[in-house]
Amino acid sequence: MNNIDTTVVSSRVRLARNLAGYPFPGALKSAEQGKKIVNEVFSAAAQLRAFRLYSMNVISENVARSLCDDHLISAELAANKQCGAALIDEEAEPDEPHGKFSIMINEEDHLREQYIVDGLNLPFAYRKISEVDDELSKELRFAFDAQLGYLTACPTNLGTGMRASAMLFLPGLTRTKKMNSLIRQISCFGHTVRGVYGEGSVAEGYLYQISNEVTLGVDESYILSEVQRAVLSVVNLEARARKQLRGDDYIGIKDECCRAYGILSNCASVSYAEFIKLISDVKLGVALGFLETERFASLDELVEASRPANISLLADSPLSSSERDIYRAEKCRAALSAVRRADS
Repeated sequence: MNNIDTTVVSSRVRLARNLAGYPFPGALKSAEQGKKIVNEVFSAAAQLRAFRLYSMNVISENVARSLCDDHLISAELAANKQCGAALIDEEAEPDEPHGKFSIMINEEDHLREQYIVDGLNLPFAYRKISEVDDELSKELRFAFDAQLGYLTACPTNLGTGMRASAMLFLPGLTRTKKMNSLIRQISCFGHTVRGVYGEGSVAEGYLYQISNEVTLGVDESYILSEVQRAVLSVVNLEARARKQLRGDDYIGIKDECCRAYGILSNCASVSYAEFIKLISDVKLGVALGFLETERFASLDELVEASRPANISLLADSPLSSSERDIYRAEKCRAALSAVRRADS
C-alpha cells in the first residue's frame, strides 16, 4: 500500500459564486429574498443533475449534523434557518472514483459549489464541479468584474473564487511534533493547514486540510498544481515521520496499534471519543505494516459512518448515547473483520 493511499483521504474543489442583482447573504433584506435565491439556484441545478434539496429550516438537527460531518455543508449554513439550503448529489460512475456534489446556498456567498472525491484527485474534482459551474452560469448571472474576477463576500475569495484542498491523515508528523513547523512552511507558499472541519477546528484523528489561500491574480490550473505539489511534499514528509516512529520505538508503537485493533475488533460498546483514538491507531498500524487490509479507504468510511449523527441515521431511529456506542461497536467488529495482523 503506497504512501498516498494511506495519507490522502479525499480531495475537494470549491467554487464561490454570487448572483448579480442581489446583496451578499449577510446583507439580504429579508428571508423571502433569500428563498428566492434558493428557488432560482434549485431550478437551474435541477436541469443538470438529480440534486436533492435540503432546506435548513426543514431538516432535523441530526440530518444537519450528519451533512456537516460529511463535509457537505458547513456549521454556518446549518445555522441559517431562515433561507439556508443545500443541493446534494452522490455519484459512483463506473471506473471513476466515488464523489459527491454539494451546492450550499446562502452561506457566506449565494453559492458554494463543491465536489469531494476519494483520494488524491484534485484535477478530477475540478473537472466535475467546473462542468456544473459552466452549466449553471448559462442559467444564472454570476457577479463578475473584469479586473477582480468573481465577486465574493470575503475579499480573500476574489478572482477565481476557488479553493482546492486535500484531507490528509498525518499521525507521523503529529506524533513527532513537526506539525507546527509544517504549518509555518506551508503558509510561506500561500497555503493553509486547518483541522478536519476547516477554519478554527481541531485535527480530530490526525486529520488535517491543506488548501490554497490565494485566489486573486492566479488561474485555476495554477492553484491545482500548487496544492497538488504541496500535498505530495507533505506525503513525503509524513512517510519519513512514520519511518522515524517505527524506528524510535518499534515494539511500543506496534503494541499500541495492535491493542487498538484488538479492542475495536472485540468491543461491545465504544464511545465516539474512544473510537477516534483507537481507529486512528489502527490506521497507523496499517500504514506502518503491523496490520493489513485490502482497502485502506474502508477505515475512513468506518470513521464517517461512526460519527454520532451518522450512527443514528444508519440505525434509522433515535438512539441514546449508550445505544449509539453499542451500535458503533457492532459496526467496528464488522468492518475490522477485513483487517488482520500482518504477522498472523
